Amino acid sequence: METQAEVTVTDSGLEEAQQVIKPLTDLGNPDYYINRELSHLQFNIRVLEQALNEEYPLLERLRFLLIFSSNMDEFFEIRVAGLMEQIEFGREYIDLGGMKPTDVLNEISRLTHEQVEKQYQILNEQLLPALAKENIRFLRRSQLDEQQIAWVHHFFYQQIMPIVSPIGLDPAHPFPRLANKSLNFIVELDGQDAFGRETGMAVIPAPRSLPRVVKLPDEVCKGGDNYVFLSSIIHQHAEDLFPGMKVKGCYQFRITRNSDLSLEEEVDDLALALKGELQSRRYGEEVRLEIVDNCPKPLTDFLLKKFGLSENELYSVNGPVNLTRMMDVCNMPDRSDLQHRAFTPGFPKELLTKRGKLSDHVLEAVKKNDILLMHPFQSFTPVVDMLRQAAKDPDVLAIKQTLYRTGARSEIVNALVEAARNGKEVIVVVEIRARFDEEENLILAQRLQEAGAIVVYGVVSFKTHSKMMLIVRREGRKIQRYAHLGTGNYHAGNARLYTDYSLLSCDRDLTNDVHKLFQQLTGMGKALRVKKLFHAPFTLKKKLVDLINHEIAMAKEGKPAKIIIKCNSLTEPVVIRALYKASQAGVEVDMVVRGICCLRPGIPGLSENIRVRSVVGRLLEHTRVFYFENGGDFRVFGSSADWMVRNLDMRIETCFPIEDPKLALRVKKELEGYLRDNCRSWELLPDGSYERIKPRRGQRRHNAQDRLLEQLAANY
Repeated sequence: METQAEVTVTDSGLEEAQQVIKPLTDLGNPDYYINRELSHLQFNIRVLEQALNEEYPLLERLRFLLIFSSNMDEFFEIRVAGLMEQIEFGREYIDLGGMKPTDVLNEISRLTHEQVEKQYQILNEQLLPALAKENIRFLRRSQLDEQQIAWVHHFFYQQIMPIVSPIGLDPAHPFPRLANKSLNFIVELDGQDAFGRETGMAVIPAPRSLPRVVKLPDEVCKGGDNYVFLSSIIHQHAEDLFPGMKVKGCYQFRITRNSDLSLEEEVDDLALALKGELQSRRYGEEVRLEIVDNCPKPLTDFLLKKFGLSENELYSVNGPVNLTRMMDVCNMPDRSDLQHRAFTPGFPKELLTKRGKLSDHVLEAVKKNDILLMHPFQSFTPVVDMLRQAAKDPDVLAIKQTLYRTGARSEIVNALVEAARNGKEVIVVVEIRARFDEEENLILAQRLQEAGAIVVYGVVSFKTHSKMMLIVRREGRKIQRYAHLGTGNYHAGNARLYTDYSLLSCDRDLTNDVHKLFQQLTGMGKALRVKKLFHAPFTLKKKLVDLINHEIAMAKEGKPAKIIIKCNSLTEPVVIRALYKASQAGVEVDMVVRGICCLRPGIPGLSENIRVRSVVGRLLEHTRVFYFENGGDFRVFGSSADWMVRNLDMRIETCFPIEDPKLALRVKKELEGYLRDNCRSWELLPDGSYERIKPRRGQRRHNAQDRLLEQLAANY
């Protein structure tokens, strides 16, 4: 059994705190931990719940319903696939909570079946009827009038028939290899074909080039926006694809496959090895079958057998099997009345001219003071402009950058290309293993290399997840460095949807630390000693535990002790145990964890001083920021890392101090705003479930995201 005497404090040379001998709870007890995958699933359920929230505009409710589908796709492709793989290869891992993969999969199946049924009920019984009242209609085949039927018939013969390839199933036509998440139809046939075959069954793969939702032209409609699903069009014309045969039934289905990539550590060329893996991603092992709920059981059983799946992996749905492809409808430009109120991101006054325009000299502004931006409430443009201006500046000698996710038309990459062509020394660390962005990152890397930039792919065994930019400039006789450190990716699109912090600084020690990290990434050698940054996989986890232990020491000395953590996920057992010890020592711990949380709050004698909430709102909460009371002289840090095993042990991450007192105080107030949120927050209960937080009688409503929009956005 552990004792208080075993807790040590090692932050910045602080002497070991005076210990009070007192028994502690057994922190290895599985009952004190929540299963990672089930916690992940709970987050997706909270997303789905937003589709029921009538405070949201109608198209935004639909968007949440579709995001749930997209999230669940990835959940099955990666998380469920990983559990199934453990079982298949006999490598079952018992999690912190003591659950075996088989138990986890059974619980996932139970919860997911409930939620998918609920999802289609929300769609069919609430959202589609409400959209129809707003003249946005998704028409079934039975609802089409003669003119619309004629238009659909013409569309089928002009746009679909020439590229669809139906496949009859017989010994010469074995069951086709169907791509991950592709739309397909299992067809039951009667009769003989031209060769005298009586196969009884066929498959129609729907080409990916075809839109899944087709908008009917105004001339065949009586007003409003009218759509028909591709599945309805193919179903209506199925017999046209099998001339002379009778179609007894046509049923849409979709198969989900394992999409995780694995690379051997010993590879000669990481990019070449990854290209080979990408070719096979669309055809990984099957993990889920979705099929329309009116499909006869014999056909369903036939498909399950073909894919080697059981009833647990079967999801029969009352509607389209590929809901995510409806997402474009949520962005209808002429229906802003059904969408969130638009806003214009703001700029800090330090970056504005006297006339209120954005300065053309970002580096000069950064030289005067550190600048902190909170996206998307404040614009991402200064980060891009800082790089653009550096690319043109004749005094800039070198630019170094990490890229994890950037986007297909990245302004960041454009600026790096321009800098390289202008003769700057441009070094870019491209993480080509950023999940589902691998192919795009390979293309971006090639473009940078062609422009003359030096591109490296980081370290084979560790993903480069840190968000760093370094600009080296000659100013008179000295060399000055400027850095950007962020909690989010260099992706302008995400910067409009994800909440993240950006720190712009020319602090000598901080920028020198960034320089050393780039040396580690591009060169070889021992880990370099840094002054202000914490960096994974070397010092970050240890420093976080030191900071937590320091709060324990402060509490024991009767000094103010408090921790506020905001991150996306918390799974790291060492850190969780440190937080449990902090709670037992009387440290108040408030956590805003958007997604996965394996810690159980509110357990007497263990975690009664820990509160965990999740904020699910209009914007995706993505900031990783940490507050430590430090006896009244509080410290604030931003980070690229979540508190997960993979981030702290298996990725290259940065954690940076926000030292300017005004900026640190601002972050503290913004964190406290999230802790007061009673409109978009959910509280984690000891049993692992979440309860929505609502204003109590007489309590003022507080929406943290809306408040930040009011405070920081230029126009809201």
